[in-house]
Amino acid sequence: MKFSLATVFLGIAAVASALPQDNPIAARQNQGRPMPFGTCCIANTNLKQDACVAANGEAGRCVPGGNDCGGRLSCIGQSSLTCDNNVIERGKSLCRAQAPGGGLFDGARIIQNLSQAKVN
Repeated sequence: MKFSLATVFLGIAAVASALPQDNPIAARQNQGRPMPFGTCCIANTNLKQDACVAANGEAGRCVPGGNDCGGRLSCIGQSSLTCDNNVIERGKSLCRAQAPGGGLFDGARIIQNLSQAKVN
């Protein structure tokens, strides 16, 4: 039996959509806000540092920049984040997405270290 890439993708999408969206642990992590799944966080709902599940299935955070999400926050997997446990943003350690070729995304700009990040 052969599977095309589209068949596999549709199967994964079906399983992901069947997962419970009202996960009580996720609700606590995001203070009642929904936990997004995929490349982008939910516009006008998720805040910086909210927990999410990246498109590759990895646990991640909603951060400014990193994916093409228009004005929305990006859901970036933990392995592609740089974090500083000494700086707190929205109750969690400050994290930003790693940019290709070095640096970190901080919205539309590239910064060289987390001390340059706009924190709120």
